[in-house]
Amino acid sequence: MKKSEPKKNYVPQEPENSTKDLNLNRMGPVVFPNLKPSTTTISLRLPDSMLNKIKVMANKQHVPYQSLIKMLLAEKIDR
Repeated sequence: MKKSEPKKNYVPQEPENSTKDLNLNRMGPVVFPNLKPSTTTISLRLPDSMLNKIKVMANKQHVPYQSLIKMLLAEKIDR
């Protein structure tokens, strides 16, 4: 039976450094038009029964209950 050669350890090569091709003088402002508007955290007190109903509604629609509250408020505001 022939002895197999020992396995050599794989040493990955370092990737080439591409920063040498950057020209920082050509950089300008960037606009991100599809970003969501910033939000503000609020505290809202609701009766337990109302919150439970909202959670059930949200579960039926497969959305988080806070998102459902935002959707309901947006609908009411747009009317």
